[in-house]
Amino acid sequence: MTLEVLVLCGALYAMRIFAIGAGYHRYFAHRAYKTSRIVQFLLAVLAQSSAQRGILWWAAKHRRHHRHADTDLDVHSPRQHGFLYAHLGWIFTPRHHATDYGDIPDFARFPELVWLDRHPYLPAALLGLLTWLTAGWPGLVVGFCWSTVLVWHATFAINSIAHVAGCRRYVTGDDSRNNWFLAILTMGEGWHNNHHAYQASVRQGFRWWEYDPTFYVLKLLSWLGLVWDLQTPPEAVVRGEQRLGRKVIEKVARQLAVGWPIEGIATRTHEALAETPVWSELQSRLVAARGQAEAFLAELHLPHVPSLEEIRGYAEARLARTASLDDIARRTRQILLESILARLLKKAEAATR
Repeated sequence: MTLEVLVLCGALYAMRIFAIGAGYHRYFAHRAYKTSRIVQFLLAVLAQSSAQRGILWWAAKHRRHHRHADTDLDVHSPRQHGFLYAHLGWIFTPRHHATDYGDIPDFARFPELVWLDRHPYLPAALLGLLTWLTAGWPGLVVGFCWSTVLVWHATFAINSIAHVAGCRRYVTGDDSRNNWFLAILTMGEGWHNNHHAYQASVRQGFRWWEYDPTFYVLKLLSWLGLVWDLQTPPEAVVRGEQRLGRKVIEKVARQLAVGWPIEGIATRTHEALAETPVWSELQSRLVAARGQAEAFLAELHLPHVPSLEEIRGYAEARLARTASLDDIARRTRQILLESILARLLKKAEAATR
């Protein structure tokens, strides 16, 4: 092994890590900037030289990941499927092999990209051949193969480690985390919680000290006119002041609601109501007014049901700072009331038969 082939290994690693972040991810999956059709194709070829399947396959799977992040529909969630499956196993699962062209219609309209996607390992094979021709077997084994494996695991670590280890600055409804070490390994992709907070940004290191070489290179390319319309996050997003969308609020509220012992609360609530002299009347009202029963239950001020302030404190202790904390707390309490109500209704209906 010589210094030259180690330098080749490092150069091919850096080149392809950049292509994955700038190409597969920020351009094809998220359209965080614009470029010409020629540069688009060259970027796709360079990204596919990493041997991570086709450009459309990669971007489509990633879009699906964001739609269902850390739910049972996520293709690589450590929470749902375990760390090893999220890191590597999902790629070898047959049901994930097909390209979901319906998830990426904007790029599937380009025949050259579809052709490239259907020949996913051609760029990698050509690059491997080139390294063999120019640097012999050491160049192929160390320069190409070693760097390819390193690129694989650095990329896969974003799917696995960046959803397990790190800090969460923003409330996103998933397990995404910022990991400074992964940001170094992946040229900026490790600021994963930032990315989930504002996916359209070409810059994933939101703070000046958050190292993001992929963005720096893209900025340089924009000065050369090769790329343009680089999207960056609004200041309200960076400061955590932007209100969350309805879907994120719903997702976070349901996650918080799971932390409360609903079954126990419902049992104690039923026992407390059953001891009141008007329990029979309450049962009838619950059954007769199902649509308003939740509001009715909320008005009872039962001591076993957590108050809005208690839920707000519970959420504040577990979440990053967010302008939507009150919305999350209200929805969490509503979900708890719905769950308690469902159990009370079941008991009430059984008693009135």
